[in-house]
Amino acid sequence: MVSLALALVISGVSLPQSPQASATFVLTPEIRKQTLNELYTALTDRYVEEGTAKKIVADLKKRQGSGEFDKIDSGPDLAVRINDIMKGLVTDAHLRFRFSERPLPKRERPSEPSAEEIKRAEEETRFVNAGFEKVERLRGNVGYIKFNHFDEPANAKRPIAAAMTFLANTDALIIDLRENGGGDPAGVQLICSYLFSEKPVHLNSLFFRQGNRTIDFWTLKEIDGPRYLDREVYVLTSKRTGSGAEECSYNLKNLKRATLVGSSTWGGANPGGVVRLGDHFSCFIPVGKAINPYTKTNWEGTGVKPDIDIDPAKALKQAQLMAIKAMIAKTKDPEKKADLEGIYKGVEAEGDR
Repeated sequence: MVSLALALVISGVSLPQSPQASATFVLTPEIRKQTLNELYTALTDRYVEEGTAKKIVADLKKRQGSGEFDKIDSGPDLAVRINDIMKGLVTDAHLRFRFSERPLPKRERPSEPSAEEIKRAEEETRFVNAGFEKVERLRGNVGYIKFNHFDEPANAKRPIAAAMTFLANTDALIIDLRENGGGDPAGVQLICSYLFSEKPVHLNSLFFRQGNRTIDFWTLKEIDGPRYLDREVYVLTSKRTGSGAEECSYNLKNLKRATLVGSSTWGGANPGGVVRLGDHFSCFIPVGKAINPYTKTNWEGTGVKPDIDIDPAKALKQAQLMAIKAMIAKTKDPEKKADLEGIYKGVEAEGDR
């Protein structure tokens, strides 16, 4: 099981940070040196690609030795500079060095969330309903579900079961991931399981450098709600579709279970967690990488390309029209066909969404 730290950082409820310099925090030479040394150790020990970690650390040490960082006296400025350097060395959307204006919560272990962070994440989960924002039956008997985060199954199983029960009688399904930034891989596994039969399907694998281990994710044999089978599924994507939401899109696209409608996604496939580097700095360090069992690669740096490339602001309408058009083509009932054609024209006349 991937640690709670991973779910925390990807969901956007991780360590606090500020883009502006603190009025009280002073980046002394001693703090800067200590922070950089801790960053070097964390990258060397944890980053998924050992050779890349060595390259990043060597470059940063060389710059530090030449005095490049000596005139940087604010936390935000140091974060910006370090991130610019790392971005020039490696294409990894998740790797990010961060500054926090207020002191970070104390941790027993730098890479594991504190009790305060866990409590905050639990409160956030309740407040955002485990990521589930909207469930609706659209015109044409098209189901629609929008969720903005893949929560761990313990939190997500009740909302998804309720949603899929409500949508059980629809003739097509639209899953809106346009604002979904990712989350727990086990949450992705749970959601995908609803779209396949009880026969196990290999969805994705995650390789972790530490322990040289690989975790395989298969569809679940047992779920709490009705499965959605033998009907068209459409997934809406955008540049804000990230990480775990990209995995969901990538899984369903390559298994030919869904049609992706929207734009290319963010491009982050390396899972990881936040490592605390002193009281005011931290770094999200990818510790693993996704390996799709069919493509043998992932979407890191490229994003997931949609089947229908369209402005994300128009994707929902486009997917609904596609779903209704497919129903028109399949039905042999003249009366139902006429009804669907009328609905199609009505949706076509509506505004983009």
